[in-house]
Amino acid sequence: MTENTFVAKASGTDDPPPPLKGLRRLMLWIIPANLAIFMIWGAVPGILLPQQITLLFGEGNDVAPLAIVATIGAFAAMIAQPVAGQISDRTRARFGRRAPWIVLGALAGGLALVGLAFADSLVGLIIAWTLVQICYNFAQGPLSAIMPDRVPTARRGTFAAVSGIGLMVGALGGSIVGALFFDSIVVGYVFFAVFALVVLALFVLANPDYPSTALPREPFGLADFLRTFWVNPLRHPDFFWAFTGRLLLYTGYFAVTGYQLYLLRYYFRVDEPQTVIPLLGILSLVGIIVSTIVSGPLSDRIGRRKPFVFASAAVVSLGFLLPWFWQDLAAWMIMTFIAGFGFGMFQAVDTALMSEVLPSAKSFAKDLGVVNIAATLPQTLAPGVAGAIVLALGYQALFPVAIVLGILGALAVWPIKATR
Repeated sequence: MTENTFVAKASGTDDPPPPLKGLRRLMLWIIPANLAIFMIWGAVPGILLPQQITLLFGEGNDVAPLAIVATIGAFAAMIAQPVAGQISDRTRARFGRRAPWIVLGALAGGLALVGLAFADSLVGLIIAWTLVQICYNFAQGPLSAIMPDRVPTARRGTFAAVSGIGLMVGALGGSIVGALFFDSIVVGYVFFAVFALVVLALFVLANPDYPSTALPREPFGLADFLRTFWVNPLRHPDFFWAFTGRLLLYTGYFAVTGYQLYLLRYYFRVDEPQTVIPLLGILSLVGIIVSTIVSGPLSDRIGRRKPFVFASAAVVSLGFLLPWFWQDLAAWMIMTFIAGFGFGMFQAVDTALMSEVLPSAKSFAKDLGVVNIAATLPQTLAPGVAGAIVLALGYQALFPVAIVLGILGALAVWPIKATR
């Protein structure tokens, strides 16, 4: 099947043309590519931005400003990623549909991060963080389309596990590295900007795509363009349930873990939270990596995804029970490992599950951009969601809310028919 034929006729369950440089190389490179982007999502909204806001507004006056900045930025991300995906789907270039936007997004995002480093007011923080969200989502949206573009269906569980390792190591490793820049925020922002640009540029060079210049050009109309962002849940119910499940599961998990700095400071009364964050990140990483490595290939072997989602929700909920009833740093440490292990089970099969509910290859990046809202939005919105819960009900309320969201997310996957 040629690429033109594939794009014209294929759905998410069809095998695409093989990668130009081989699947093994692509699997190796997707780890640092995801790591580079998700280190930013792990370090900035969870560590550097909250600390920057605390320094600007003072302890005790930082929850509300962080909630405002995080919420506005998250909604920018919600719009940016499917727009970026739609644009990349329509891109016709000798380097393919995705590569130009991955590099340009990383470059513009880096400049926005530098701008964020020097923001010294609430308005400045909002503008800079919104630009960071938009630019990096223009890189992440097309990058997420790599799997349905180039990976055969039978290998997507393994690819999802490998991709998930980069994603979660990035998110948690970002919090570890971010803690190292706790007292040097400007240097931290510059480091993440340069690192992401270098790694994503190397990914594009090492994994060239088929030229898209010969692909038929879709006629453009503004109304039609906007209409494509709506995926009819009646015509594509699997897509709807996959989106809903991911949104709920991610929101539950990151509402707790993404609010770690303030929980350590105000709930567990840790005097210098930045000193324990690296250890907590390592505990989470160990749990996630072990479960991801096992769960992804195992789901390919048995041909089932849903059992891993259900098990994930159960294990994460069990972990969240500990700090809810035991207000001690030891409870948080044990929870980070247990919840990380459970979330790794979900992350290992989640991307593969999502790739199998996509309606059409013509719009892989756009559709994945819509679905990825359910992954990116909770991570960037977590400080806002958690802040609203804390302001209304207190810190302890975070845990039961997260448990309920996780269980509902797992139940939402049950009706999906495209996968078992």
